[in-house]
Amino acid sequence: MRTALDANLISGLWSTGPLTPLVATLLARCRNEGGLAISGAVYAELLAHPRASTEFVKAFLRDAAIEVDFELGAAAWELAGRSFAAYANRKRRSGGGVPRRILADFLIGAHAQVHADRLATLDAGYAGDFPDLPLLVV
Repeated sequence: MRTALDANLISGLWSTGPLTPLVATLLARCRNEGGLAISGAVYAELLAHPRASTEFVKAFLRDAAIEVDFELGAAAWELAGRSFAAYANRKRRSGGGVPRRILADFLIGAHAQVHADRLATLDAGYAGDFPDLPLLVV
């Protein structure tokens, strides 16, 4: 069982907030059930964490046995684009204004759906945009 991880999950672990013990337990469970992976988009987001340097991120991923998938492939890019377009159309039709989610969110969801069995995240909103993607939400 391969689990893709969202950046917010790893950032939550690094920030040592009230969810940190839950995130740590979930990561341990997912690691025991199979491999852990992140997309290139998650890797880039992690580099923006206030306490992270490139060396820190690389060491954390190595030590946590988290693989980075830098290549998404056409299927993931197309799924991300279709999902992002559907989301933007829903927002416009509902009168909710401009879309607030960014393309990176859709690349993360598409990566998980195409290259993993599920996505671990703090954002339950992925369910509406990727209804076929199993989620583990903290």
